[in-house]
Amino acid sequence: MSDARIFSVPEGLEGERVDAALARLLGLSRSKAADLAASGHVTQDGRAVGKSDRVVAGSWIEVVMPPTDPHPGLEVVAEPVEGMRIVHDDSEIVVVDKPAFVAAHPSVGWSGPTVVGGLAAQGYRISTSGAPERQGIVQRLDVGTSGLMVVAKSERAYTVLKQAFRDRTVDKTYHALVQGLPDPHEGTIEAPIGRHPGHDYRFAVRTDGRPSVTHYELLEAYRSVSLLQIHLETGRTHQIRVHFSALRHPCCGDLTYGADPTIAKKLGLKRQWLHAVKLGFTHPGSGDHVEFESPYPGDLTLALERLRG
Repeated sequence: MSDARIFSVPEGLEGERVDAALARLLGLSRSKAADLAASGHVTQDGRAVGKSDRVVAGSWIEVVMPPTDPHPGLEVVAEPVEGMRIVHDDSEIVVVDKPAFVAAHPSVGWSGPTVVGGLAAQGYRISTSGAPERQGIVQRLDVGTSGLMVVAKSERAYTVLKQAFRDRTVDKTYHALVQGLPDPHEGTIEAPIGRHPGHDYRFAVRTDGRPSVTHYELLEAYRSVSLLQIHLETGRTHQIRVHFSALRHPCCGDLTYGADPTIAKKLGLKRQWLHAVKLGFTHPGSGDHVEFESPYPGDLTLALERLRG
């Protein structure tokens, strides 16, 4: 069945194209947002708008999401992913450095590039159990989050790594630029996370949610934002984004979770400033501890240069 999503356009998005504004506010791919507008599913103050029309601050946008098949036939499209780097490759695993605006695997509502599709385009053969469109996926990064992901190539690696993530023995380190200065400067957030009661594409801290634990420490402090190092003990969807939004320190650029669009614009951010910088685990084949690191991509580096400059 279809559903409608209604929201007011914040000041920081004044003059943005409709497809760009929808992509940032609703977490959709830009092509999906453009398709919705082109199909007449988007209105501004009651008037239908196209993908290239401009949004007006304070106006009300209504997006009618068309009905979808509850069991859609998803398939992997083998297409190269620009900027996706292979960090490590052996007979059991492949570790990739995922760019922003790339999904881990095909899913309903996403028509953009995927890690699985990018690997297929490079000739990788993944043979594991599970749904065909999620072959080898043992962890996920949000579409707008960049950084390290490990993909299992064999059934053994898939089973061992899935258990390692469940047992919380994988070292997952992120850097995040958040608004304000967390107090204390180092700490642990323990707050259960579940689906947002009013927005099916968002998550929230809820008493009936799943246990979620995030450890953080301050790396650098600026006038209005802070750079944090974060270790995830659990791995809930949007965990870092939800936890810091709940503390009123959302990731810079993360308009879906309450970030200030003015700060995002000042820093040149089109997505949340969040990067998976390090990934460590026991290799499913050799049994040795392996660790991989990823440098900041260009857009996140530019944001820091603007702060430091």
